[in-house]
Amino acid sequence: MKAKLRMDPWKLITIGVILLYAIFLLYPVGKLLLQAFVDKTSGDITFNYFIKFFSQSYYFDTLMNSFKVSLCATALALAVGTPLAYLFTMYRVKGKKVLQVLIIIASMSAPFIGAYAWILLLGRNGVITNFFNQTVGFQTPDIYGFGGILLVFTLQLFPLVFLYVQGALRNVDNSLIEASENMGCTGAKRFFKVIIPLIMPMLLAAMLLVFMRALADFGTPMLIGEGYRTFPVLIFTEFLGEVSGDDGFAAAIAIIAVLITTIVFLVQKWVANRKSFSMNSLHPIEEKNFQNKRTSIVSYIFCYGVVGLAILPQAYVIYTSFLNTRGKIFVEGYSFESYRTAFSRLGNSIQNTILIPGIALVLIILLAVLISYLTVRRKNPATGTIDVISMVPYIIPGTVLGIALLTAFNTGIMGSGILAIGGTIGIMIVALVIRRLPYTIRSSTATLQQIPMSIEEAALSLGCSKMKTFFKITVPMMANGIIAGAILSWVTMISELSTAVLLYTVKTQTLTVSIYQQVVRGNYGVAAALAAILTTLTVISLLIFMKISKSDNVTI
Repeated sequence: MKAKLRMDPWKLITIGVILLYAIFLLYPVGKLLLQAFVDKTSGDITFNYFIKFFSQSYYFDTLMNSFKVSLCATALALAVGTPLAYLFTMYRVKGKKVLQVLIIIASMSAPFIGAYAWILLLGRNGVITNFFNQTVGFQTPDIYGFGGILLVFTLQLFPLVFLYVQGALRNVDNSLIEASENMGCTGAKRFFKVIIPLIMPMLLAAMLLVFMRALADFGTPMLIGEGYRTFPVLIFTEFLGEVSGDDGFAAAIAIIAVLITTIVFLVQKWVANRKSFSMNSLHPIEEKNFQNKRTSIVSYIFCYGVVGLAILPQAYVIYTSFLNTRGKIFVEGYSFESYRTAFSRLGNSIQNTILIPGIALVLIILLAVLISYLTVRRKNPATGTIDVISMVPYIIPGTVLGIALLTAFNTGIMGSGILAIGGTIGIMIVALVIRRLPYTIRSSTATLQQIPMSIEEAALSLGCSKMKTFFKITVPMMANGIIAGAILSWVTMISELSTAVLLYTVKTQTLTVSIYQQVVRGNYGVAAALAAILTTLTVISLLIFMKISKSDNVTI
């Protein structure tokens, strides 16, 4: 009788997880939604905020700008990343391992750092700009506006396509390639007629990720846009401008952003489901030498040229961090003065970049392990709901989440003072956990699905309790997947800007916020030093990942 009355611990965990999502995700987003439809003065239901947005060309044109630059960035990222992954998988490219590491580093850096670096290189007083002006009198193209944003997005996001496509090509059976060759289908024809259809599901997933990243990016257009308005920048500026007055309009813009990303996400899922199929790689693709010298030269120029351009911004930023500065300009000579200034004035942001994501990472690991187990091993309507809710942050832009959390918790739940975490380290941690939890959930779930249920059943039959079986047997077997997802979550958290720039205070600002502030103020030396420190943290994290996973490859 007591056994029947005893509560299943996994039911309690299920209830707890649902409550956490309800409080820290559904409630803020719901309050934002309510605020967008309720008139602040009369309390009546209104659509005036949305009418204002769509009736004024200033706001609607901004939305179109975001679509334009995001679609172009997605197309260019596919055009660069797909053939690069194909060459790396099909052929023996000398120096491939080093190039792969550089590609991964380029993909994990904060996008706005690339924007800042290209301003130093191709800006009006940039190194490359001055070189061409002084030597040959050639005026380089303007780096600001649409072209600059597109350049930064393409070089920042093509590595994501590369990683997805490379993973997909590993599952292609080599017998299909051989069969196409026997039928006379080789070269570019084989690439478009055979390879592309086989990897189409992963291409669609890569397109979604690139489009979402480009659409939600705040720092790049803010720094290099110069009048080319994009949606995240509009949300940021309208929220800061309207926060003490008619903040319902800022909420309405945020809701429009969520609706757009949701529609894109659902369309991608629908298309992906129609194109999906299963494939077993009994004979993986084997690397081979290039067929002729001409093909080899062109391929090497493409591979090294693309990777060189992708890593150039970070390399140049690190170089400038050691230059002497006079006011806002770099001068001849080298020193550690920028680093001394960075540590003496902004050392707190370096500590916060380790402390805040560190605490968030512990919570992410705990929640991801529990949620992945619930969705894989304890399938029911409640855990199915958790599975759906856990992917919601994937489609919410960072600026929108930041506004939602501020709106919900600045004065506590329903203005009661309970959970009044606005301006504290707590709201920064909550934002990071919500945004980056899906990464570790996905990785942990994939690992758990490969562990036979019979192992846990054997432990239970020997008298081991459910929770002891979970922590002593299941979790250790999930370790590789947990660690892989956790480190990828960590790398994205230390480079987070869009939510941090809305939620930070002087005591809680992170490296990304400090870099952004220093660039805006023109303190390029200090900004370069801070960016170099952030890049170093990223590289160390990736090296740890590769050491633990015993692999040169990163999966997303």
